[in-house]
Amino acid sequence: MERFAVIGLGRFGMRLAMQLADAGAEVIAIDRDPEIVEEIKDRVALAVSLDATDEQALLAQGIDKVDAAIVGIGVDFEESVLSTVILKQIGVKRVISRATTSVRGQILSRVGADDIVNPERESADRWCNRLLAPAVLERTVLGEGYSLVQVQAPASFHDRTLADLAVGARYKVLVVAIRRTTEHTAPDGTATSSQTVISAPGPTSAVRAGDV
Repeated sequence: MERFAVIGLGRFGMRLAMQLADAGAEVIAIDRDPEIVEEIKDRVALAVSLDATDEQALLAQGIDKVDAAIVGIGVDFEESVLSTVILKQIGVKRVISRATTSVRGQILSRVGADDIVNPERESADRWCNRLLAPAVLERTVLGEGYSLVQVQAPASFHDRTLADLAVGARYKVLVVAIRRTTEHTAPDGTATSSQTVISAPGPTSAVRAGDV
C-alpha cells in the first residue's frame, strides 16, 4: 500500500487527502488547526495537528517513511518553504509543494521540491491520479468503472505483440490505439519527428519503445 502525507488541509489538501484515502492509499493528514484535523480524522489513516516545520514532530509520525509528501500550505509561504526543506532533509523520497505563482514555484524547486502543484490550475482529482498511477499521462472518466487513459508503454512491453502481452486477460484493459513517435534526420542534419496513430490495433501489433 502506498503511503502519502498531505500537509496543509485547505480546500486542495483536504480533497486530495480524501481522494487518495478513498483510492486505498494510506494517508497521513496534517494541519496546525485541530478543528480541521477533527473534520478529516475518520476519512484517513491518521490525522494529526502539528507544526510542519518541526522536524522531530514529523519524524515522530513517521513522515520520513512515506512514498510522497504533498505540502499544500497556501497562506504562509515561509512555512511552505521550511516544510519542503525539512521533508527533504529527513529523507522523504518525493516532495510536492504548492505554489500560487511561478516565482514561488521556482523558489520551492530550488530548496528541494521534486514537483510543483498550482491548485488554481490543477485539481486535486488530477493529482490523485498522478500520484497513484504515475505512468498514466492522461485520464478521462467515461462512466462508473470505465476510463480512457493514455499510458507510456513500459520497457517490459517493448518489441512484444499485444497477443504476447495478453493485456486484456492480465490487466482487464482494451488497447484502442497506439501513438508512435518516429525520429527523422533531414539532409541538412536537422532532427525532426512525426507521430502516427495505429487505431484499433490487432493482436499482431507490436509495441515499440516510446509508444503511448
